[in-house]
Amino acid sequence: MKNSFNDLTYNELVSKRDSLKSKYLDLRFKSVLGHVDNPLDKRNYRRQIATLNTIIHEYSLGIRKQ
Repeated sequence: MKNSFNDLTYNELVSKRDSLKSKYLDLRFKSVLGHVDNPLDKRNYRRQIATLNTIIHEYSLGIRKQ
């Protein structure tokens, strides 16, 4: 599942990262408390959050322009 975050603006990237973080936390709690349908979702959310963090950091370094 390849996501293209390159066409999003800075504000959209930050809001997408926040929503993925909340989904990731919910999935972690569900995995501790009970059964999760797809345990690999945790890995996918973590990787998507890392990708978004990298792109957001590139904006702060000036590598990407808004």
